[in-house]
Amino acid sequence: MTASTPLPFDPIARAASIWTERIGEPRAMAAVTSVMRVQQILQQAVDGALRPHGLTFARYEALVLLQFARTGSLPMRIMGERLQLHPTSITNIVDRLQASDLVVRRPHPTDGRTTLVEITGAGRDLCAAATASVTAIDFGLVGLDDDETQMLTRLLARVRHAAGDFA
Repeated sequence: MTASTPLPFDPIARAASIWTERIGEPRAMAAVTSVMRVQQILQQAVDGALRPHGLTFARYEALVLLQFARTGSLPMRIMGERLQLHPTSITNIVDRLQASDLVVRRPHPTDGRTTLVEITGAGRDLCAAATASVTAIDFGLVGLDDDETQMLTRLLARVRHAAGDFA
């Protein structure tokens, strides 16, 4: 959460200075602490943009994923894999979207063990409105120009790749 009055100093830079005196090299600590703080700032901005639409970021991501699917539907297992969520979490998300008539569950036409989740017209409309809201605020990412934003994305992808997030 952003403080009502900005601090007169950067607390992460101050922590890094003290870290240097008491522990050693602060680069990783300062970078990770900065990423965590930026995540809080972005989450607050995105939540604020999605709240009027009655969506959480997880539900918004699920709608976008379905909207991107060629047929507007995907098996729940694939949704969980693409969103990198546990099966219980994707079930909860789909339950809530279905309760709001934003998606429907349908049996797979050729695999009786598989359930498809399909975005509805109302889901498409809400997804479009929510997308307009989050893109209007650049998902809360402020202070960087286009080149810096692309560089940040590339750098974070390197960390994600090295951690095994994707092949």
